[in-house]
Amino acid sequence: VHAVNQVCNFKTRSNIDPEAIKKGLNSLLPDDILVRDAGYVPFEFHARYSAKSKVYEYRILNQEDPDVFMRKYLWYIRTPLDLKVIAECLGLLLGRNDFSSFRSSGSGNMDPVRSIMRAELHGTEPGLLRVIIKADGFLRHMVRNIVGTVVEAGKGRISSHGFEKIFESRDRQSAGIKAPPQGLFLMDVQY
Repeated sequence: VHAVNQVCNFKTRSNIDPEAIKKGLNSLLPDDILVRDAGYVPFEFHARYSAKSKVYEYRILNQEDPDVFMRKYLWYIRTPLDLKVIAECLGLLLGRNDFSSFRSSGSGNMDPVRSIMRAELHGTEPGLLRVIIKADGFLRHMVRNIVGTVVEAGKGRISSHGFEKIFESRDRQSAGIKAPPQGLFLMDVQY
């Protein structure tokens, strides 16, 4: 799992300038992590619980040959996918619904009802597909479980009607596989 725009916060009594904190953190972090900005927030702000919505993107390479340089950043699927069926399935997710069919066992007693404002399939170049989902919150592995199930539909193993039945069943066991983690990106958190 990757993050393009992850937000974190902490409370401190230090008077260190936020720009100095940013530079200090970047000098200590590994090369694949970068602090882009630092600043003051209200005392009651919480990076996770103050979020109004989040946007995730899942990347799939759907072509004959893999891309060895991008393999850590996408799910490679050789089998041709029916993009129309995938888009239809994603459209069924819109609105306020119970996402129990796509929750992971680690979700605990968390309320499975979420509001999906956007669920789209984009093809940006030959073979590269992007599933974009925006919601007011997500359950553990929810995006990966959704993507795994819509890919099953795209392979012809599930119809869009079958996907709808899985969604309505509220049963994780009826849904498809969980997509691998390397294709998932947290793109934005909105407050």
